[in-house]
Amino acid sequence: MTDTVTDRFLRYVVIDTQSDPRSSSQPSTEKQKNLGRVLVEELLAIGIADAHLDEHGYVYATIPSNSDKQVPVICFCSHMDTAPDFTGTGVKPQIVANYAGGDIVLKANPDRVIRVSEHPELNNQIGNDIITTDGTTLLGADDKAGVAEIMAAAKILVDNPGIKHGDIKILFTTDEEIGRGVDKVDLQKLGARFAYTMDGETAGTIEDETFSADGVEIVITGVAIHPGFAKGRMENAIKIAGAIIDRLPRDTAPETTEGKQGFVHPTDVRGSLDKATISLIVRDFHDEGLAEKEAMLEAIVKDVMKGFPGSSYSFEVKQQYRNMKVVLDRHPEIVENAIEAIRRAGMEPVRGSIRGGTDGSRLSFMGLPCPNIFAGGHAFHSPLEWVSRQDMEKAVRTIVELAQVWEERA
Repeated sequence: MTDTVTDRFLRYVVIDTQSDPRSSSQPSTEKQKNLGRVLVEELLAIGIADAHLDEHGYVYATIPSNSDKQVPVICFCSHMDTAPDFTGTGVKPQIVANYAGGDIVLKANPDRVIRVSEHPELNNQIGNDIITTDGTTLLGADDKAGVAEIMAAAKILVDNPGIKHGDIKILFTTDEEIGRGVDKVDLQKLGARFAYTMDGETAGTIEDETFSADGVEIVITGVAIHPGFAKGRMENAIKIAGAIIDRLPRDTAPETTEGKQGFVHPTDVRGSLDKATISLIVRDFHDEGLAEKEAMLEAIVKDVMKGFPGSSYSFEVKQQYRNMKVVLDRHPEIVENAIEAIRRAGMEPVRGSIRGGTDGSRLSFMGLPCPNIFAGGHAFHSPLEWVSRQDMEKAVRTIVELAQVWEERA
């Protein structure tokens, strides 16, 4: 085995680690532990003696301080699971060496093309080595790029005692893609004061703001009766659900919003004549915006239900995560140190917002402030997913520089 970040990444992506939202276990799929066991073995081989896999599939490890200063303990975190949106079984990574520009046709499915017009970041990758799928699976750069980067940086820090740093904690999580990434994290055992997820996209980006997020479940109870005797009596729950979905504003959907605009998004519909369930996610950068969208949604439901007097509904809102900026603004040094590390690694830092969430969103509100640093992947959750070797190497340098910045400024 070799130790470059690319070698590690290519090893990790072929291990199927898809999470499963239909499972109630933690981890939701046992196969996530397969990667966890590999990582523990490699961490132990590096010389990190406390590396271990716990019952929930989390990997914990510590790179001990080599500084005589009292340096705040920081953690680097990435998730091992891949999204259930597209298959992650049988990943066959392809390398486009010395990318010369232009669209990239994926070998096993030529109908799938990574087009420069849709992926303008490719214009910044000329001469780089691009890793893609073969077109039949997702790649898993979300977030095995982050995992590989943390592992490669750990090797550098252990092998080079001249690089001064405080205690560095490593955390690899399961089930991030289904919103349960930190449900079972033991923060006391982790013992970190601040953290960084390596789970972003474009090189040079540090993200300190996410959506706030809720889930909504609407259950419609209709009136079931034999269709031969249904006139004036049947109230079809499936049709009621369809009417509600049809009334959702088109300008408040993921496909019509961008930037700081939030959205309401139906993610699942299940139903029969007498009962139907609509699952939705609601996103906004402000809690007030969430409340407004949820009120709008329930108003639609109530209005539709007026036409079905024999039917009833329930409307349940579940909090998923909140905008981490609220917490991070109380600790400006966390982002300031990351910006300095990105600059030292040879990039112009870009501060951004995530139209989504990370493990860091929830960790921040659990008492572990945690912004998100780029990992270099693009087109997550799809067969068009790609990452460049050079961007992963930049992320490794950023981690190493960041460890030093914290030590210097302690």
